[in-house]
Amino acid sequence: MDEAALEARLIAIVRASPRLMQVLTLARALDLPDWRLVSGAVYQPVWNALTGRDPDYGIKDYDLCYFDPDTSWDAEDVQIKRAAAALPPDLAPLVEVRNQARVHLWFEDKFGEPYAPLPDTDAMLERFVSPAFAVGVRLSPEDGIEVAAPFGLSDCFSMQLRPNPRRPIASENFQRATASCLTRWPQVRVLR
Repeated sequence: MDEAALEARLIAIVRASPRLMQVLTLARALDLPDWRLVSGAVYQPVWNALTGRDPDYGIKDYDLCYFDPDTSWDAEDVQIKRAAAALPPDLAPLVEVRNQARVHLWFEDKFGEPYAPLPDTDAMLERFVSPAFAVGVRLSPEDGIEVAAPFGLSDCFSMQLRPNPRRPIASENFQRATASCLTRWPQVRVLR
């Protein structure tokens, strides 16, 4: 399947997930700068569709990323609290709001590898431990679903996990992520 067909299929899967669409609609209303819903909130519904599971199966959280040049913790905390107040009580604890302009300030301490500052939200997708995880969506004001996938969508749709060639020292994080995926989707193929 070509990339356009995979993107159309991804959009159909996203639209078929009531909870994911609810999160996207609420995220759009927050109007965070340069926002995207990314990673497991997007690729996991695809895997669920491919394996005949409920769209929400295995989703631990919804990573709502945005980009604000103000890298202060106070500015990010305002957005986190604003989102929590706008979300229904069942979703608020599951939606993790993070300013991508701040990631370089804490990433190395948490994950043990350097992380250069990002120019925008979509650039962070290139830094996920596997290309299959590097997918994000946004709901446009016209209700269109905008997709970002710097490595394409074939790894996601083939349920194939391979290390991100742009993060060669992320092997420990890759191992941890693949182990977690395999417990929920044993159909995943891991390439090393």
